Amino acid sequence: MKINIQFIHMDTSEAMEAYTTEKLNRLAKKYDMIIHTDVFFKSEKDPKGKGNICEMEVSMVGPRIFASSNEENYEVAVKNTIKDLEKQLEKRKKTLKPYL
Repeated sequence: MKINIQFIHMDTSEAMEAYTTEKLNRLAKKYDMIIHTDVFFKSEKDPKGKGNICEMEVSMVGPRIFASSNEENYEVAVKNTIKDLEKQLEKRKKTLKPYL
């Protein structure tokens, strides 16, 4: 699986890249149908205290899957986004029919 991580309106972070890559590799082991993942980290000013946004777009057989979350820190945003992706992947896995 190929992973593309981009930081928008903020500085790049080696630690966040490593953390995100580790979490996505675990997901790829479970779902081998994933081809490519685009990850976007955004920082926006939010009066509620949040504003750390993580968006992920997964390319696979069929339509792409997208998930996003807005949290107080990026680690929680990554976890919540991957949970959303996992739910969508599980639904997609049930609909795919294996070829014999």
